[in-house]
Amino acid sequence: MWQNSLRMKVVVLGATGQTGQYLVNQALQQGHMVTAIVRNPGKLTVHHDNLKVVEADLFSADSLKTHFKEQDVIMSCLGFPASIFSAVTGYTLSMNAIVSAMRENQVNRIITMTSWYTEPNSGAQSPFLIRFLLLPMIRSVLTNMHEMEQLLQKTEDINWTVVRPPGLRNLPASAQEFLTHEGYFVPDSNGYPAGSAVGRGDVARFMLSLLSSNAWVKKGVAMTTK
Repeated sequence: MWQNSLRMKVVVLGATGQTGQYLVNQALQQGHMVTAIVRNPGKLTVHHDNLKVVEADLFSADSLKTHFKEQDVIMSCLGFPASIFSAVTGYTLSMNAIVSAMRENQVNRIITMTSWYTEPNSGAQSPFLIRFLLLPMIRSVLTNMHEMEQLLQKTEDINWTVVRPPGLRNLPASAQEFLTHEGYFVPDSNGYPAGSAVGRGDVARFMLSLLSSNAWVKKGVAMTTK
């Protein structure tokens, strides 16, 4: 469906975030050419011959399109903080700009990260503390992530994959096997959520594994490790 060579031209959005930094480093280790689009270049401390760091406005298709030229895939680890007083809109606003810039450059592959439990009723089986304490606290983020997922589902011409990890730990990639499920969490044999956290390095490792696989095109995939 798209160029599946050893070396791909990869744009990383959210490259200075904790997961984004793992993604940039692993992509470079795998030999990809990486363009990191950031708001603050000083926050990215990696230097590499195959890395280009550029500043752009995430909410402007015009600002992004210059950097999407001749790229194979867009990968996003963008995150926007929860807000108690107002709706979170960063996920949908940035994705509208991203999709528009992709179309302009005929880039048709995007892999983006959201979270378990984006769908409002999907946390019903989750543990008490997650269900009644954590999810209400981050509901503004999950709601906007869900709106972004729905926006991608409506795009005919984009080969999107939404990667949904559970809670994130600041840990490097492991060699553990992935558990995946097409849905809003990974169920155990009883249908309850399997585990509650995953290392950020493993999320990056999973996202990069999708570069050589068509398995989850136009799908949302919940993931964790064994």
